[in-house]
Parts: sequence; structure tokens; C-alpha cells
Amino acid sequence: MALTDIEVKKVKTADKAVKLADGGGLFLLVQSNGAKYWRLAYRFAGKQKTLALGVYPDVSLSDARQRRDEARKLLANEVDPGMVKQAQKMAKAEQAANSFEAIAREWFAKHSPNWAPNHSSKIIARLEKDVFPWIGGKPIAEITAPELLSAIRRIESRGTLETAHRVLANCGQVFRYAVATGRAQRDPSGDLRGALPPVKRDKHFAAITELQKVGELLRDIDGYSGSFVVKCAFRLSPMVFVRPGELRKMEWADVNLDAGEWIYHITKTDTMHLVPLAGQAIEILRELHPLTGYGKYVFPGERDHDRPMSDNAIRSALRRMGWSNEEMTPHGFRAMASTILDNIGYRQEWLERQLAHEEPNKVKAAYKRDSWRMYLPERRAMMQQWADYLDTLKAGAQVIPLRANSAVK
Repeated sequence: MALTDIEVKKVKTADKAVKLADGGGLFLLVQSNGAKYWRLAYRFAGKQKTLALGVYPDVSLSDARQRRDEARKLLANEVDPGMVKQAQKMAKAEQAANSFEAIAREWFAKHSPNWAPNHSSKIIARLEKDVFPWIGGKPIAEITAPELLSAIRRIESRGTLETAHRVLANCGQVFRYAVATGRAQRDPSGDLRGALPPVKRDKHFAAITELQKVGELLRDIDGYSGSFVVKCAFRLSPMVFVRPGELRKMEWADVNLDAGEWIYHITKTDTMHLVPLAGQAIEILRELHPLTGYGKYVFPGERDHDRPMSDNAIRSALRRMGWSNEEMTPHGFRAMASTILDNIGYRQEWLERQLAHEEPNKVKAAYKRDSWRMYLPERRAMMQQWADYLDTLKAGAQVIPLRANSAVK
């Protein structure tokens, strides 16, 4: 006799499992704890078998009957429904293992140990927020360029075009990893070259001035795993806050480590400039000297040591660590130092002189031929205090506000 919905709903539990038949091999297995399971009893190739059809109430009586009928159709065609279910389960497992999200997380796990924590956390956060919800569950080999572009367009529509470019690049890395490991035939991100508009650069250079963020950046710089020459230039950038082109063209002949000075000619303003070197800066340069001191440039190019380091080296290092062009630029170290030191209360004329800003009054400038030595004792003390302050920020301890003029009157 067939079951009814009321019978199934109100069936009472017993001390041991109870089977309630519905017909056609379908029965409800009621456990002593009250759990109810749909099962199908059938014979195939002379063997008695049982097929699980779901759990009540997630699978209703009518749903269970429909599943029974589908299984009996397979039996009528001499197909074992148990084997079909097992094959479907394996196919789903394989599909899940080869989904974009699964392979992206595998790629991330292999490469993230070599990245700065700030960089890796941003990459996985972008993928989780902007990619996985849309294409994460699809088999990576089946994702088309239009499907990928659709996900990227959602980022672009928020007005974060540079992030869209970055996420697209990350997706390309995942696809190429899938190709290399035999889970995909090609990388569809290559078909989207030119699909996104280029990023328009603001005339102003992005700079970090919030103290906690500055500390985070300094820790990332210390953990940079790229070229040692680039890392030294990177570490020196916030301490001396000169123009990026001046730093990369720094020459050993202009550096006096014993005196703690770097004196050079600024082409932009056609003036001389003196940078007092803090003890930390001298330590960096002494560490680098055995490697590059034989040549002209402190920071020579990687391929051609007779030329200075690439003008894109620091920018690329920032990007590699996850700092976008909207957050920080190589030129931004000048704005960072200027803003923080000004907020602390250092005298404006000391900052202007240390930043080597051009004198707007040309006549006045002509009479200041030795202006590059102005306020030297004050600037020397300020630069050492600044380097010490950066160490405090990098340490991540509670920052005690630096008092301007604490060592200079």
C-alpha cells in the first residue's frame, strides 16, 4: 500500500530502524533517532542492491517517487542506477577540483609564500570579492573570454579601473597555471587585450601619509624579495626623499660616507643639492658598496651596469608588493616626508631646502649660489630624526609623536 504525505510526516520512531514501503521498491527508512531516508531496493545482474534517493523532508514523497521512476527507466535499459549515481558524483567532484576557484586557490597557495603579506592578501581578497562569485564555480577549461570580461566589467563599473586591470592580470596568471598543469587548453585573458580602457594617470603623485600605512609600507620594503640593488634603493627612498630620477642616477663619486653627505647637481633646477645622510642611510650604502662600488652608479641597471637602474624599477617593486598607483608612487616618498614633517612642525624653509624646490624669484636665486648649504646643521639633525621616526613606524609599536626641533634650536 502506497504511503501518504501525512503518514510520512507523522511516522513514529521505534527502538530500532523501521522500513515503510511505498511500492516499486521505494521505501522510507526511519532510524531510531527520527532521521528519515528514502531508499530504492532493486536487483541488477542477479544482485540485490539499494540506492539512496535523499533525506526527508528535503526530498518529499513526490520527489522520491520521481527519482524511483527515473532509476527504474535505467534498469529497463539494463543500466545500473547505482553506477550512474557514482559516476555523476565523481564527475561533480572532478568539476569542483577543476573549477576556476579551486585552481586559483591552488595557484595562490604555491606562489603566495614568495610574496609580501600585504601583496598576497590583496590578491586573494580581489579574487574572492570580484571573481569567485561570478566564475569561481565553472570548470576553468570552459570559461570563455566574454564570461571573464563580464566579471571584470563589474569592477570597472565601480570606477576602479586600475583594480580591474590588476584582477584581469591575476586571472591570466591563474589560467596560464591551469594550462601548465593540464587543466585548461588556453588562457582567454589574452583575448581581452585592449578590452579595458587604459588607466589615466593623475598629474599629482599618489602618496601615503597615514602613519599606520607608512609603517605597513616600510615593513613591506624590508620584506621585498627582488633584486638587492632595487631593495637598497627602495629602502633609501623614504629616508632621503629626493626625486626618483635623482636617486636612480646617484653616483658613488658624489657620496661621502665618512662625512655622511651626498652632494650632486640637479639638472631640473641647474643647482647643487646636499642631502645629509642619516646613520641608517649610510649603513645601507656601506652594505651595497661591495656589490656596486666598482662602477659609476650606486644603483646600476640589471643588464647594463654602465647605465643607471630603470626608472620603472621602484614602481614595479611597489606593484609587486600590492601597492597600486592610486595608493603610492616612487615620487610619493617626497610628498610623504614633506607632509608628515610639516605636520610635525619642522620649519618650512628647512623642508623647502631639503626638498630642493626651485626658488621662484630668479633674481633672488642668483644671489644664493651657496643655498644648497643653507640650514645644514638643522637639516642634518632633521634627517636623522626622520630616519629614526621611520624605524619607529616600521616597528609597529605605539608611535610617540616626533617633536619638531627636539634636537635643533
